[in-house]
Amino acid sequence: MSTTPAAPAATSAAPIATAASEPFFDKGLANTVAAETQMSFIDGGKGVLEYVGIDIDSLARSSTYEETVYLLWNTKLPTQSQLNALKSALQAEYEVPDAIYDMIRQIPKDAVPMHALRTLVSALALHDPSATSSETTPAGIESAKRQALRLVAKTPTLIANFDRHRSGKSFVRPNKSFDIATNFLWMLNGEKPTDAMARGLDICLILHADHGLNASTFAGRVTIATLSDMYSAMTTAVGTLKGPLHGGANEEVMIMLDEIGTMDKVEPFIKGKLERKELIMGFGHRVYKAYDPRATYLKTFAKQIATDTGNLKLFEMSQKIEGIVLDAKAGKGIFPNVDFYSATTYHCLGIKTDLFTCMFAMSRMSGWCGHCIEQLQDNRLIRPQAKYNGPHAAAYVPMPERG
Repeated sequence: MSTTPAAPAATSAAPIATAASEPFFDKGLANTVAAETQMSFIDGGKGVLEYVGIDIDSLARSSTYEETVYLLWNTKLPTQSQLNALKSALQAEYEVPDAIYDMIRQIPKDAVPMHALRTLVSALALHDPSATSSETTPAGIESAKRQALRLVAKTPTLIANFDRHRSGKSFVRPNKSFDIATNFLWMLNGEKPTDAMARGLDICLILHADHGLNASTFAGRVTIATLSDMYSAMTTAVGTLKGPLHGGANEEVMIMLDEIGTMDKVEPFIKGKLERKELIMGFGHRVYKAYDPRATYLKTFAKQIATDTGNLKLFEMSQKIEGIVLDAKAGKGIFPNVDFYSATTYHCLGIKTDLFTCMFAMSRMSGWCGHCIEQLQDNRLIRPQAKYNGPHAAAYVPMPERG
């Protein structure tokens, strides 16, 4: 019974390129296929996202984060006994060493949360003797799978207790009888969340778990392809996600909502941005030219959790913003993305705005690790070429002669 990624099936697809192919310049690699995966499929034009062939909306409505992790890592849905085994394996790894709690105490309380997370993920390797270098042998891949399990299980503990540290609160140790979403909110707030709150976070974790070969996933695969360890690959991925062009959009959505403040200010604020051709956070996507499929059910759930937590005004402001933008951008392929309504959901769960990107990382840890396992199972060093556009045959000028 497996609780970790299965080997990818053989494929008969023709290679994308050969050693004899002429290299060409593809800025941003937008038109380059750099890896194969069975984990997620995206059709941006039609607004489709599937995990192992199952549409994301169905998973958000019916699945759990743990079941989704099993699906991504094993390319099939689990039986009840297989799911129970994975949950037990994850729960057994929730706790972190005392030395990690000591390290959290040393982090400045005003540190950027993603800086703290990146540092703590890296530090976990110091307490895992298997975190040397990766191998493509069966034993080496099994070791990488065990590291992946630990990373998914321990990341919530790192995030929640860093937030408690900076808030001047005592640490809350993980509860190994809870699922990941419930356990995180338990540690963050020091009390067991309601079922609705835990389910709200669980849905967000499902929606963010994987998304093709995005920047952070690619960065992680590049690192593991050198046969570095899983902790190094995840440190790379977290650092890449921190960039505002990738992981910070939901934070910016919440900042925008706070800046607007009241319903009567929504229209002048948004129309003003549109007139000035300024970016409106939470709209548009590099891949999707249709409604982001991750936002479909999340929008409905965001309304419910906002109602339950007394934040309906926030949701209504978001809905009004959506209406104004869609009217203005009709026919231009600009729609809300997953960040737009996940911001409302996270706020309603009592999660601080500057933790939103950490929440993204907590979820995506499963996808990152799964991609790294895929990379090791059919590894080749990722080493693209660069187009040189500098001078040639330049003369070395001695120091006294330089102007």
